[in-house]
Amino acid sequence: MKSTLTPERVELGRFFKVAVRRFKAGHPTAEMFSGAVDAEWHRMLSSPAYAAFCTEHAGTLIGHAENSGFGEISWVTAYEEMFGPLPEVWFADADGQVDAAALARYRETGEVVAEWDCSPTGGDDDDVVPRRREVPSR
Repeated sequence: MKSTLTPERVELGRFFKVAVRRFKAGHPTAEMFSGAVDAEWHRMLSSPAYAAFCTEHAGTLIGHAENSGFGEISWVTAYEEMFGPLPEVWFADADGQVDAAALARYRETGEVVAEWDCSPTGGDDDDVVPRRREVPSR
């Protein structure tokens, strides 16, 4: 499927690749912390092209589940190994406004601490069964 490759859509595809890699390794599900990338995910969910997008980028259908929390984002190192440093779109809200302080912290420390509202779930592939991340109470 050829689609419009906005930065948000490119990053959603990368996020799916990271998520599937984590599922297969038995790690907890990846946390979606970017308002901008999450907004694109929600747009894609209602698209007839969503299944093809998932297959193209993850090899399986990726589900969407509410999974709220706050803490260190667990998949940043895996992303960096696959694609390099997180681009600034990961630090943007749904309106595209970048949280400059969070981006600067990431660039200085390599860590991302954020809130999230949802996470991917595996599709029909029995080898792709995510675990939810246990989050301590704030």
